[in-house]
Amino acid sequence: MTTWDPAQYLRHADHRARPFTDLLARVPDPRGERPRIADLGCGPGNVTALLAARWPTADITGYDNSPEMLDRARAEHAGPTPGGGTLGFAPADARTWTPDGAHDLIVSNATLQWVPGHADRFADWIGALAPGGTFAFQVPGNFGALSHRLMRDLAEKAGLGGLLRHEDAVLTPQAYLEHLTALGCAADAWETTYVHLLAGEDPVLDWVKGTGLRPILTALDDDPGARDAFLDDYRAALRTAYPGGAHGTPFPFRRVFAVARKEG
Repeated sequence: MTTWDPAQYLRHADHRARPFTDLLARVPDPRGERPRIADLGCGPGNVTALLAARWPTADITGYDNSPEMLDRARAEHAGPTPGGGTLGFAPADARTWTPDGAHDLIVSNATLQWVPGHADRFADWIGALAPGGTFAFQVPGNFGALSHRLMRDLAEKAGLGGLLRHEDAVLTPQAYLEHLTALGCAADAWETTYVHLLAGEDPVLDWVKGTGLRPILTALDDDPGARDAFLDDYRAALRTAYPGGAHGTPFPFRRVFAVARKEG
């Protein structure tokens, strides 16, 4: 199981949160005075807290399968909200999670790319929405980018290629739209390529150490020499692929979004 480092993940918190705020801009307000909301793959809880800020009367639960992420989320964000709602966190795996009763909103931020065949789970999650409820998610669509291709090439040479995801980890916006409309939802799907201007030395390596590189780092945790050799080779390749400029290092990052509203 991949080990996560909340502090490393949050080093680029502003850039990572931006797609979530863009997703929420397309999510309609849930019905009722005290909506029930689930955040599937909540990580350290920083974006789950944005849900509480927008819907302060809601009962919100963030779910994740990383004990490290959940500990950070509970320590910094759990508790009652100023509007009389609640914000809590619980362990769950998106591959098997089934909602325990009706929800007004199920949202997922940069998580479903870790779940093979995740579109097959949509029926269960949409089935658990209250009438008029919403299912919304965003996933990275950058698996064909140089950052990931270089990572996969080096992992193959190290005998670790099977740990990483390829371009089929996520679907196209059109494919997501087809899945969601086939389930009887009014759906919207789109993609955006952000160009993040990253600061610091080797910022692209620093970024992927918080997310896509985690399976490799976990596998090499007991072999510091092999881990350092991998990072040295990857660092050198990324410096060539993503040269820094006078104001930072531009890092293009494609994201795929979908919002589906259940009839009712």
